[in-house]
Amino acid sequence: MSSDPWGRVDETGTVYVRTADGEKVVGSWQAGTPEEALAYFERKYEGLVVEIGLLERRVKTTDLSAKDAQAAVDHLRQQVDEHHAVGDLAALAVRLDALVAAVDKRREERKVQRAKQHDESRQAKEALVTEAEELAQSEQWRAAGERLRALVDTWKGLPRLDRKSDDELWHRFSHARSAFSKRRKAHFASLDAQREEARKAKEKLVAEAESLSGSTDWGVTAARYRELMAEWKAAGRAQREAEDELWNRFRGAQDVFFAARSGVFAERDAEQSENLKLKEELAVEAEKLLPVTDLKAARAAFRSINERWEAVGHVPRDARPRVEGRMHTVERAIQESEENEWRRTNPEARARAAGLTGQLQAAVDKLRGQIDAARATGNNARADKLAKELEGRQALLDQALKGLEEFGG
Repeated sequence: MSSDPWGRVDETGTVYVRTADGEKVVGSWQAGTPEEALAYFERKYEGLVVEIGLLERRVKTTDLSAKDAQAAVDHLRQQVDEHHAVGDLAALAVRLDALVAAVDKRREERKVQRAKQHDESRQAKEALVTEAEELAQSEQWRAAGERLRALVDTWKGLPRLDRKSDDELWHRFSHARSAFSKRRKAHFASLDAQREEARKAKEKLVAEAESLSGSTDWGVTAARYRELMAEWKAAGRAQREAEDELWNRFRGAQDVFFAARSGVFAERDAEQSENLKLKEELAVEAEKLLPVTDLKAARAAFRSINERWEAVGHVPRDARPRVEGRMHTVERAIQESEENEWRRTNPEARARAAGLTGQLQAAVDKLRGQIDAARATGNNARADKLAKELEGRQALLDQALKGLEEFGG
């Protein structure tokens, strides 16, 4: 018979292990000596020690799940409880109990962690839903669409909640995305319709612009092109490809017209510049007629100058008032000379002037007599009043005499 502190082998080859409840049969050994039997079951015990040690390290240092850890503990406990090893089985049981406590603690920690993750995930998903519902009302189609796609990626990266909560939040999230997509689709459908209307309107404008490109009615056509441009801007934008093609045709038609007008205007400007030089020479010739000393000769000379002036043609608009003003000055001087001559030689006007002068002279003489009479009788007040009236009549008489002198005395 052989024994050690934790077990023994009797003469029949039965192996026992000592426990707090007494000896327990470990097994039977018939293949060798009792020492070999004990050594075999002691090695089995050492194997259990190693396995428990490994499990302790895994529980402490890895993310081994509580379920897997508990299954490993149960498997080792079964081997310890079945007493198939020789050694301090009670110590192994204590270590397994400690492992169970550690696993339970980890399970609680994981439970708390999962609850925290669940709350964080719920809050995160609720925030995503809230933002998605706000974006569903946005009209920033590109930015909002890109942001919604990013929210979907964020949602996929979050842990799932319980099925009911997750489904409810996802339904709201999905509904917001669908609402935005529906609004965006309706917006662009409306935009496409507007652009199609703009294309049709601009095709009409292009057709008219092209029909006007050969016009030589410069003023009317240029005004119509300005109106067409205003109508073009008011029509809105067509589809990009159509817009570019129509705009090139529209501008091309205008360019043809305005290039032709510019050519004509350039020729006209050159001609008018030459006309200005000629009219300035005629104005100098006319100004030499002043002052008028021989009315008949001045009138004839001015008539000749004016005939040549009318034959010259237009001058540049900005120079017209200046050069024409010089001719008008000469013309007015000749007209004034004619009027003065007419007044001087007009018998009826002379007679009227002489008659008026005589009447005024008689009135003045009469007033002087009345003044003298009033002063002789001592009526100075009447004399002063008549003297003031005399001043007015004398002034009129002086004017009349001056006018009469213009008729030659």
